[in-house]
Amino acid sequence: MTERKVALITGGSRGIGKGIALALADAGYDIAINHFDPDNSAADQTVAELEAKGAKAVYWRGNVCSVEDRKELLEGVRQEFGKINLLVNNAGVAPAKRMDLLEATEESFDRVLAINLKGPYFLTQLVANRMLEERKASPDMFLAIVNISSMSSYTSSTARGEYCISKAGVSMATKLWADRLSEFDIMVYEIQPGIIATDMTSVVKEKYDKLIFEENLTPQKRWGTPEDIGKAVSAVAQGYFPFSTGQVFNLDGGFHLRRL
Repeated sequence: MTERKVALITGGSRGIGKGIALALADAGYDIAINHFDPDNSAADQTVAELEAKGAKAVYWRGNVCSVEDRKELLEGVRQEFGKINLLVNNAGVAPAKRMDLLEATEESFDRVLAINLKGPYFLTQLVANRMLEERKASPDMFLAIVNISSMSSYTSSTARGEYCISKAGVSMATKLWADRLSEFDIMVYEIQPGIIATDMTSVVKEKYDKLIFEENLTPQKRWGTPEDIGKAVSAVAQGYFPFSTGQVFNLDGGFHLRRL
């Protein structure tokens, strides 16, 4: 029987993170989920669904922005599973209130940058150092990191500038970590979702319905789904792109195309 790989997914209890977790369970991974919801009901449900697929699944509640929470998360995964093959930096937030650049607050900027960029950056540092130990012990072990960014990393949205800046930072972090970890054969990838049907986008559903179905914003006239993102992460997690570290995958229905 083949030994199952282990994935750590931040923000893995719902939305895109849950879609990724379910796809990885189908691909033969055991799953460690981090979440920061006020209660554990969504995480309990996701764990149950993962276990129904035959995966071992555990969750930890913690704030990716917290140094201590990051350390406790990694130690918990180490004790429960003994290793980490794959880190998926998925946890992220939108501004609590969309505000024009001329009015946006430092408080919102600090919150969004801390959760979307600073936290994942230093969690990657922590996990990468752990992966270096794994590499010494097991030279042939599959090790990879996937950053979930956004089409907002290159698309202006002046009512949520802090979000765009945070995702642009994630894109650069992908390049940096891909470069730094390449000598250890630790692969780093970036997934750039477009308009995906989640809790985050539910508050602007009417706006994006009109853009997609009436104004031809995307060549493919549908919303993206968490399952779409899960399939892409599953592909890299199964080692289908072994010569592509630093690669960016656009999952946006063709939004990135320049059209006349």
